[in-house]
Amino acid sequence: MLQSLFGLEWVLRSMLRTAEQMLFFENISTGVRVTEKQYPSMHSMLKEACEVLDVPVPQLYVRQNPVPNAYTLAVQGNQPFIVVHSSLIELVTPQELQAVLAHELGHLKSEHGVWVTMANLLVLLSSSTLGSTLGNVVYELLNRQLMAWQRAAELTCDRAMLLVMQDKKIAMSALMKLTGGVSKYSDEMDLDEFLAQAEQFDEASKSRMGSFLRQSITTSATHPLPILRARELNRWSESNHFRSLLRSGKPLQVASKAE
Repeated sequence: MLQSLFGLEWVLRSMLRTAEQMLFFENISTGVRVTEKQYPSMHSMLKEACEVLDVPVPQLYVRQNPVPNAYTLAVQGNQPFIVVHSSLIELVTPQELQAVLAHELGHLKSEHGVWVTMANLLVLLSSSTLGSTLGNVVYELLNRQLMAWQRAAELTCDRAMLLVMQDKKIAMSALMKLTGGVSKYSDEMDLDEFLAQAEQFDEASKSRMGSFLRQSITTSATHPLPILRARELNRWSESNHFRSLLRSGKPLQVASKAE
């Protein structure tokens, strides 16, 4: 439905170009841009991931921040970019870093930034044109649908990550470390234990109170719960869909130049 609103899409893309230009100035002035000469290993793994996902190579910046994170405007505009925080790079291995970059490339390839902005605008317009009571009800209903779509978009990008890495352990390990990783003890982390938490979560959700708490946690979240993301990625890695995509693609030497 959103893709059929061509006029609104054109307006939003024009607005996002301005935002993209502002963010370029911020990134180029307060971060370190990754190039063939600056952090060449990271540049190499980014190019490799782009080749697999068939997406143009965006600008990549490293910025000092104590919170491990990576993000993108998710628009294929004039200056598409990805920003990675320094703390994330210190937390993960080179392969796991490539997995994170692949996830962000999934957002870029799908241009989730355009559709999230458009959906947010439609939610606000729909609720504001109605009375206060009905408008609030409509807003809550539409906003829940938007949050559900955003969670689904994150799972799509997790699949992009797995397509690049072609190794579910690397992809799930990246998710696990972003959830509660400590670099000093990273060799003591166990993926099976992390996946088991999803089963424990399901079991705890069977009670009335557990079901209520689960719904309250997930309904307004923009991202799926980490343990459920890992489990979904694990399940998809064993699916015929994933295997067929691998057969149609090319083998990848994961982060080979970064090790």
